[in-house]
Amino acid sequence: MDYIRITNIEDPLFAKMHTLLGEVFPPEEVLDFDLWKEPLEDPSIRVFVAVQHDEVVGATEYRYYPQWNIAMTDFTIIGRPGLSIGRFLANNRQQDLNQLAKENGKVLFGGFAEIYDPYEREDFEFGGIKPMNPFVRREVLSHLGYQRLDFPYVHPSWKNDGEAVKGLDFCFMPTDESVTEIPSSLVVDFLKDYYSVLPNKPQEWLQMIKDLQAKQTVKLLPL
Repeated sequence: MDYIRITNIEDPLFAKMHTLLGEVFPPEEVLDFDLWKEPLEDPSIRVFVAVQHDEVVGATEYRYYPQWNIAMTDFTIIGRPGLSIGRFLANNRQQDLNQLAKENGKVLFGGFAEIYDPYEREDFEFGGIKPMNPFVRREVLSHLGYQRLDFPYVHPSWKNDGEAVKGLDFCFMPTDESVTEIPSSLVVDFLKDYYSVLPNKPQEWLQMIKDLQAKQTVKLLPL
């Protein structure tokens, strides 16, 4: 299995990856094909696919933020069961992030990720791919070391229609397992930067940011 970076919308592997995205995620979570052009060409956004026999069987998108020394995993897709794709993607991603932090003269502080909360919503099909079941994915993130940030989370729809997407938790995986809370300002600064590409922010998201700004820290809770 090969770990291959995609940097161009014309790459044939991207078409295969985008098809996989549409099969797995709900429509409001998938960016339109043509809108991927700039993100793929952005050197700070790292999109990799797991390729076996010329087929895209998994994918992950993530980024490293040198100013905060943190990472964000945008998504991880396991396209087929029984191939250890999740482990393959996670290991290669972590090695890449550790190298990026090293080049920044630091040890990675940690990383953010969103995860669906199946205890709140149970209508996630994810293309019928069992490893993508949110109960399974939630446990995998927990095993990797992610913890739930202690605030009610929503995010703007990627359709940029001003709707709030609910039914998720926002998580953080500290490199130092003794870390039990992180600065609220880090969460606010990151979320404002991350969703700056979506001008139509729902009121629920704006209120969430305002509530976070009133805090000093955010606790890390078991996932």
